[in-house]
Amino acid sequence: MTTRRHFLQKAGLTTLALSLPFSDSIAQAMGQEPKVLRVAIMGLGSYGARVADAMKDCSRAKLVGVISGTPSKIEQWQQKYSIPAQNCYSYDNVAEIKNNKDIDAVYVITPNALHKEHTIALAKAGKHVICEKPMAVNAREGQEMIAACKAAGVQLLIGYRMHFEANTLDIVKKQRAGEFGKTLFFQGLSGFIIGDPSQWRLNKALSGGGAMMDIGVYSINGARYMLGEDPIWVTAQETKTDPIKFKEGIDETITFQMGFPSGATASCLSTYSLNYLDKFFLSGTKGFAEMQPSTGYGPIKAKTHSGPLEHTHVTHQTTQMDEMAAIILDGKQPLIPVDGEEGLKDMHIVDAIFKAVKTGQKVSIPK
Repeated sequence: MTTRRHFLQKAGLTTLALSLPFSDSIAQAMGQEPKVLRVAIMGLGSYGARVADAMKDCSRAKLVGVISGTPSKIEQWQQKYSIPAQNCYSYDNVAEIKNNKDIDAVYVITPNALHKEHTIALAKAGKHVICEKPMAVNAREGQEMIAACKAAGVQLLIGYRMHFEANTLDIVKKQRAGEFGKTLFFQGLSGFIIGDPSQWRLNKALSGGGAMMDIGVYSINGARYMLGEDPIWVTAQETKTDPIKFKEGIDETITFQMGFPSGATASCLSTYSLNYLDKFFLSGTKGFAEMQPSTGYGPIKAKTHSGPLEHTHVTHQTTQMDEMAAIILDGKQPLIPVDGEEGLKDMHIVDAIFKAVKTGQKVSIPK
């Protein structure tokens, strides 16, 4: 019997093919192109446009459809990205996407408070869902989204683009290999001065919160993958200098601390009132890692006690969409998870932080 390895050797593609997911290996050995994930974007704002532009350079993902509540945006995107009319939907008729066999997955990039509604509707329509972070406005909604996708037999991924960024992955691998020794401390600083006071991110009904829901999640998630474990408690304090701009329920600045099972701690800051805050720092008994900027659109700058990391910058969303295509189409397992359960862990922590702010007490995080 001819083995897969013998077949690939005969085709002269051993080194390439064995480094790829099995389906890609066979496709390339047979002279075929790997399967492409056909994606529709739901929510045609500035970030949706960023993802769409990045997908022009993808090899495994292609933009084929749009969903929006604004007809003029649909027309603009049709022209710019050559979207066929039959792949264009409004929020009102999105259920009809069920009958469209040309769309495999939908990337939900709508305001946070709409994520649950839109994800469940798309799951019922039989489409895989990529949902921008935060996955919801609280853990309860996140659990409902996961349950709906499981019931429908579709995958739910969360838009954690940093999970595929080269410097980030390098440091995570070094930490897991013990190069920093026992990692005991993480610092995450996430902040910028937010502009337009009328935007949806400053509307509690749409955002579910302020800076914490937007950029604070980066420090939460970063602490988890940099330390390699999940926190068991949080404490948190809120500061508000502009109650007019940052109304009730919209946090301006929150400092928070997290404790981990190993004894490691994290000290983090999330704010809408300070610029130049985009830094991760990890300290261990044998070394350190520092990233600044750590989560911006790039290029990311990183170094360790051994010197700077020199990875070539690739547009984050391009890498993200290609990798997510491999997860959905090939069953690839990423080094850092991006599934709904990963998003839910962050939402449990966000809930705990808001509770800690309100009560002034240390709050335990459910496992």
